[in-house]
Amino acid sequence: MSTILFASSALPMVIRAIRTRDLASYSPANLVLANVGNAVHCIYVVHLPPGPIWFLHGFYVVTSALMLLWWLRFHAPRREVREVLS
Repeated sequence: MSTILFASSALPMVIRAIRTRDLASYSPANLVLANVGNAVHCIYVVHLPPGPIWFLHGFYVVTSALMLLWWLRFHAPRREVREVLS
């Protein structure tokens, strides 16, 4: 049950980022640290038997990586520069 609750708590931010491509409010340091933390946590998770924690950790790995990639691609400073140049 907690896996479903934790995963569903992150879905609104992911859906909003997909729809709006507005990631100006996201901290790049937080996104990088979340991805580093997920990479380190992988060492622990792979030693556990398959179960809900694998799904939850996989979800966090994918969403954190996507958010970082989207931030790098769509963050506000680049978009403002494109709008000024247009």
